[in-house]
Amino acid sequence: MAVNLKGRSFLTLMDLTPGEIRYLLDLSRDLKVKKRAGIQNEILKGKNIVLLFEKTSTRTRCAFEVACLDEGAHVTFLDSGSSQMGKKESLEDTAKVLGRFYDGIEYRGYEQSVVEDLARFSGVPVWNGLTDVDHPTQILADLLTMEEHLSKPLNRCKVVFCGDIRNNMSYAWMYGCAKMGIHFTAYGPAALEPDQTIMDRARAVAAETGGAIEVSDSPECLRGADVIYTDVWASMGEEAQIPERVRLLTPFKVTMDLIRTTENPDVIFMHCLPAFHDFETKMAKEWKEKGYDIREVTDEVFRSSHSVVFDEAENRMHTIKAVIAATIA
Repeated sequence: MAVNLKGRSFLTLMDLTPGEIRYLLDLSRDLKVKKRAGIQNEILKGKNIVLLFEKTSTRTRCAFEVACLDEGAHVTFLDSGSSQMGKKESLEDTAKVLGRFYDGIEYRGYEQSVVEDLARFSGVPVWNGLTDVDHPTQILADLLTMEEHLSKPLNRCKVVFCGDIRNNMSYAWMYGCAKMGIHFTAYGPAALEPDQTIMDRARAVAAETGGAIEVSDSPECLRGADVIYTDVWASMGEEAQIPERVRLLTPFKVTMDLIRTTENPDVIFMHCLPAFHDFETKMAKEWKEKGYDIREVTDEVFRSSHSVVFDEAENRMHTIKAVIAATIA
């Protein structure tokens, strides 16, 4: 079946069919091959893109900028200090203005309603670079990475997300796994139970695709995992919660013992990055001096042959390029 995403926004994987997600993965793979071969078709020549960032980023900003520049587009970057959105100008008015100037808008910030309203009022495709409850461009890159490193189709894979199972990455994984028929398990403390509405939505889709959405605090759920995934224990703006999160989540830290519990020698470790895996960052050092080990994964695992985190990071650019090309080229 032909897929046409031109003019569509990319706000959540829940808005796409499995066939549309498959199309984006195949397009990502094709664009990756072409980039490595030095082939640039300038499929975005003459297009103008604006990036709205209320949260800082390394991978998301660089991936969008390189993806656009590779294919001939022009990019404007606006952070919260260089835009009047929500301060002297309403979100609706800002969206309508930007829609007159630009062919596409990326947003990275807090509330999902903001990215949805940008799409509602701008009249151009809007792409979700991260919100408090979703991170669809990351999951697209993760799915591509799984296909590159695992020797079985996605719908025969098991993904276990360890740690803070009610954060945006855990929810984004629920959506992605539900859509692609993947077995997903959120492995974390019962005190951090995921949002029931989100789980119900994901489970309803999984029932149609053959996937599974489970939650467990037992290490038994690790057995048979193809992917072990984790994220930092406190997201941006949650630093005050770190002492309590360390207490709750240390039993779910990704260690080599946890990897061995999967009983799968080919299991891969993935992380959206940045990761606390050693004490070479200012934040990790400061919290260690206060008596808290904030590492969600050990350095041994992060640097092991199981880890594919840098292939995964590279794939952010290829999959984002595919999303932009499919929606505005």
